[in-house]
Amino acid sequence: TAGRRRKSKASFTSARSGGRAKSKPYTRCTRVSSSSSFVVTFLRGKLSLAAKVGVLAAAMVAVFLLKAGEAKFWGVVVMGASVIILIFLPWLDRSPVKSIRYRPGWHMYLYGVFVIYFLVLGYLGIQPPSQIGTLVSQVGTLVYFGFFLLMPWWSQWGTFKPVPDRVTFAAH
Repeated sequence: TAGRRRKSKASFTSARSGGRAKSKPYTRCTRVSSSSSFVVTFLRGKLSLAAKVGVLAAAMVAVFLLKAGEAKFWGVVVMGASVIILIFLPWLDRSPVKSIRYRPGWHMYLYGVFVIYFLVLGYLGIQPPSQIGTLVSQVGTLVYFGFFLLMPWWSQWGTFKPVPDRVTFAAH
């Protein structure tokens, strides 16, 4: 009818899909994975004792908040974090070379998987919720954040091609 307004489709964002993908089993999985990553950082990280105590305190607070918080609230937090994490990208990439041209070949496959999941999350973000879509969104959200949070380690692995002298710059 002419008097009724049509509902507009949601905007195209991967964060929206990740935002609605927070169910109780997913937050349980997130608690376990974040706890284990904090434990690994605490045990294997080359940090001072004060920094390790800070990491342990942050882990305890994060696990408590994940346990106490509402799933919708964490959806909003994850949606904001999916954008804010991009700010930290220059510090997360610890590769000795910055160009994809000189990185190991498997890095390109990793980037390809990331781009595919990013596009899938964007598509699922504009679709109505479904059971399989929620599951795929949860896996995609783990891949999205895992790509960035594990970048300090995986960006250093592999055999890098030598960078030509014409590309490097030395200040006078």
